[in-house]
Amino acid sequence: SESARSDFVRRGWAERIKRSVVGCCGAGLVGGRRHRDYMAELGMPRDRIFLGYDVIDNAYFSSGADAAREQAASLRAQHGLPARYFLASGRFVPKKNLHRLVNAYAMYREQAGAEAWDLVLCGDGPLRGELEALVARRELGDAVHFAGFVQYPLLPVYYGLASAFVHVSTVEQWGLVVNEAAAAGLPLLVSNRCGCVPELVHDGHNGWVLDPLDAPGIAGALRRVSGAPEQAADMGRASREVVGAFGPPRFAEGLVAAVRCACRQPPVAAGWLDRQVVRLLALR
Repeated sequence: SESARSDFVRRGWAERIKRSVVGCCGAGLVGGRRHRDYMAELGMPRDRIFLGYDVIDNAYFSSGADAAREQAASLRAQHGLPARYFLASGRFVPKKNLHRLVNAYAMYREQAGAEAWDLVLCGDGPLRGELEALVARRELGDAVHFAGFVQYPLLPVYYGLASAFVHVSTVEQWGLVVNEAAAAGLPLLVSNRCGCVPELVHDGHNGWVLDPLDAPGIAGALRRVSGAPEQAADMGRASREVVGAFGPPRFAEGLVAAVRCACRQPPVAAGWLDRQVVRLLALR
């Protein structure tokens, strides 16, 4: 599981069903602290909850970003990327909060003036037309770049040539794009609603934790990073150190530990009613 209590408004009847499902299990595998707390709330003993669910191939993004930096001039020209930019990556849907990001970016440009970095948006989705119209209204056409959906082989290029990564979702169970940006060696500006924050974003060390509803606060964080490029570079190196422990071995170790625990432990509380609930869910 990568669900946390704060992801959505929780309703009693739905929580009861979840407790029935958890009660029929012998162990759990979750992403981080917030997810462990929620699974414990649903009835799984903490000593049966193991970490490691949300990881990526760090080496792929690290080596790919470094290779892109070695060919920076030609790759920037090839893909139309500016010399300095904040990168945001995700689907153009409401929970990604991109309208507020664009408005915050407009505030930032007013503050930073000629020294402002550009903003590159990777992704696509139903809100693209609205976002393009907002960029036009805010007269940001020369500074905000819509890269479209970027295929996996090209992602390290966009990360590698970026100066910082920004992610302002209002709901995000984990946020694997944060892992990718950290492995690529970028300073991280990440919403406090993202499940990965306690593990991957250390405020003032490898980035800053943002309130996704506070546009002036987001603008201030953008200014703080772009106004101190040497500190931003240090934060990028720190991001790689932080995410280094969140690779495939972590997932494998957590999964093996969870399986071994489940094999030697009975289900947590699989009463007759719990089993009937799970059976009905399986039939559906």
